[in-house]
Amino acid sequence: MRLLSAEAQSIAAPGSTYGYDVVVRIGWLRYQARATYTEIHRELASQVRISESHIRYLYQHIYLPLLACHERQYRDRLAQIAQAQGGFIIALDGLAPQGGEPQIWFIRELTSGLTLRSGWLAQQDQTTFEAFLRPLKQLEWPILAVLSDQQTGLMPAVRKVFPKSRYQFCQAHYLRNLAEPLADTDSAFKMDLRKAVRQHVGDLIHKAPKPEPDPGGVLTVTGLLPSPIRGSEADGVFAPPSSRDRTPQSEADDVIAQLLRRTRYLLTLKGRPPFRLAGMETYERLDDVARLSLDLLTQRYDARLAHLYQGLRSALLPFAQPYQDLQQGAAWLRDIAYILEPAGPQGRSGDQVAEQLRDYLGAIRCQHDVSPTIYDFGRHLAKVSWSYWPGLFHCYELPGLPRTNNEIESHFRDTGRQMLRTTGQKGLTGRTLQRQGAWELLPRPATEAKLLDSLSQMPPEDLTQERQRFAKHRDRFRMQSRSPRQTQIQFAQLRQRWVALPSTGTG
Repeated sequence: MRLLSAEAQSIAAPGSTYGYDVVVRIGWLRYQARATYTEIHRELASQVRISESHIRYLYQHIYLPLLACHERQYRDRLAQIAQAQGGFIIALDGLAPQGGEPQIWFIRELTSGLTLRSGWLAQQDQTTFEAFLRPLKQLEWPILAVLSDQQTGLMPAVRKVFPKSRYQFCQAHYLRNLAEPLADTDSAFKMDLRKAVRQHVGDLIHKAPKPEPDPGGVLTVTGLLPSPIRGSEADGVFAPPSSRDRTPQSEADDVIAQLLRRTRYLLTLKGRPPFRLAGMETYERLDDVARLSLDLLTQRYDARLAHLYQGLRSALLPFAQPYQDLQQGAAWLRDIAYILEPAGPQGRSGDQVAEQLRDYLGAIRCQHDVSPTIYDFGRHLAKVSWSYWPGLFHCYELPGLPRTNNEIESHFRDTGRQMLRTTGQKGLTGRTLQRQGAWELLPRPATEAKLLDSLSQMPPEDLTQERQRFAKHRDRFRMQSRSPRQTQIQFAQLRQRWVALPSTGTG
C-alpha cells in the first residue's frame, strides 16, 4: 500500500501528523500480522519517516479510538435487524480479572456482531451490572433476549433492567458446572493410577531402549546444518526397517520398546472436561496395552512382556470399580448433552426439551444401586440443573438465540493470544488488557482497504470524545510504571503540584 502521508497531511486524523493510511497500516499490522512495534517500524521505515515510539502513540491514541468510533456508522444496520426480528438479541461476558483489577465486560448484538458496550466494572454486583446494562434501554427497540453465564449479581440485574426479556444461560457453562465434581474425582483417579503404574512397571519403562542418538546425544536435527542421512536412507523416503531386515530378537525388542513408549505416553494424558476425562482415558488405553500384551504372550513368551502385562494388570485392578463409577457419571453427562442438542430441522420446543431433561434427571434420582460417590454426583446434577432451569430452554423458542456463549469466549482467547504475540510477555499482556483491553476487543473490518475506508470517515468530534475517554481510562494507571525515568518524572510532577498548594501553617 502506497503511503501518502508525507504528501497529504490534510487527510490526517485530528491530533495526528500522519494520514489515515499510516494509522490504518499500523493497526492492521498490529492486529492481523500480530507484529510488534519494532516489526511495524521496520516495515514502515522505508516508506515514511517515523519513530517506534510514535508508532506506539498512533496505535494507542489514534487507531484504537478510531476503531471504537467506526461501529457507530452502522446504526442503520441495527435498525434493520431490530425491525426484522422485533428487537435485539444480546450476549455479554466478562474476561477473568488480573489480580483483583477491574474486570472487562463485553456486550455484543448477536445478529449484527456489533459491540454495544465494552469496558471495565469495578465490582460484579447487582448495582454495578444494572448501571452497565441500563444504557441499552436508550435503544429504540426492545431487548428480546440476553445470553450470559449464571452470575450471582448479573441475574437479578438483567431481570430488573429487562424484565420482559428472555434470559438464556450458556449451556456450555451449565455442562461444565455439572461436570465439576466428576472432573475432580477423575483428576484424583488419574494421579493415583499413575502412581500405581509407575510402582509396578516404572523400572521397566525407564529401561526401555531409547532412540539411537547421534554422537553427543543429539537426535534428529534440521536447519542449515541438519543431521546426516546415512546408508540406504539417502536413497528415498525413510521407512522403518521391515521384519526381513531384523533378527527375531531385534524385532521382539522393537515391539516391546514401542509398547513401553506407549505406556509412558499414556501417563502424560491431559483432560478437557466435561467430556474428555484424562483419568478414564488413561485407564482405558492402559487396559488396551495390557490386552495386547496378553495376546502377544500367547504367540511368543518374553519376560519383559510378561512383566509389562502383569504389572499393568496389578496396577489397574484396584481401579476397576472407581472406573465404573466414572464411566456411569460420564454417561449421564453425555446423555444430558444429547438431550440439549437441537433435534432435526423441525427442532423441539423448550417445553419438550425441559420435559425430557426432567424425566431423565428423575430416572437418575431413582437409581439407588450405585456407589455413594456416584449417588452424590446424581444429586449434584439435579441441584445444578434446577438452579439453571429458568434459563436453559429459551434458545429452542427464539430463532437466532444461541445455546452457548462460546463465540465471545473464543474472541477473548483469540485477543489474548494475539496480544501475547505482540507483547511477548504474559505479565505485559495482562497489563495491556487492563489499560486498553476494551478497545482491543472491538472487531475489525475484513480487509485493510475496508478498514481504511471506514476509519477515514469518522466525524472529528466523535474521535475527540473517544480519545478523551481513552485518556481518562489510561490516567488511572499513571503511577503504575516500572521505568525509573518515568517514575522520577511523575514524582517531580507530584512534588511541583504539592509545593504549589497554600501553606497550612503547621510546618
